[in-house]
Amino acid sequence: MTSLKKILKKKKYIKIKLEKMVTNHLQVKASINGVKGRFILDTGASNSCVDLDLITFFNLDAQESETKAAGAGATNMETLQSDDNHLKIEDWQTKKCHLVLFNLEHVNKALSDHNAEDVHGIIGADILEKGKAFIDYDKKYLYLKKPRKGK
Repeated sequence: MTSLKKILKKKKYIKIKLEKMVTNHLQVKASINGVKGRFILDTGASNSCVDLDLITFFNLDAQESETKAAGAGATNMETLQSDDNHLKIEDWQTKKCHLVLFNLEHVNKALSDHNAEDVHGIIGADILEKGKAFIDYDKKYLYLKKPRKGK
C-alpha cells in the first residue's frame, strides 16, 4: 500500500513541519513580505490574520475594511485589511496573500496564561484552501501543493 506521504510527494506537495504548542494549537513558522513570524494554524478561521500592532513590522499596506472580526471569545472587533502580500511557508509561497488585521491581544493573553509564546497571527482556511492543504495531525506535518509558475 502506498503511503499518503509518497502520494503527496508525487503530486508535488511540500512537507512543512508543525509545532504543537502547550495549548494543543498547531504552530507554523512563515514569513510575510520577507519578515519571519509565528502563526497558529487555524482551519476554523476563514481568513489569515495579523495583529494590528505588526503593520510596520511586516511591511503591510493597511486599508480600511468593513469586516468585523470574531473568534476566541471576542466579537465585533474593528479590522483593517492588506492585499498582495508575499507569504512564504518554507518552500510554498504566494504573492497574492490577503490579510485581515485586528487586535490579537485576547489570543496572545490566552496563550501567555498557559506559558505559550505569543504569535504574530493566524494562518486560516483561505491559505489552506489555496495550498490544497492536507494536515497530518499524528506526525505534525502540513502539506501544501507547490503552486504552478506564475501563481
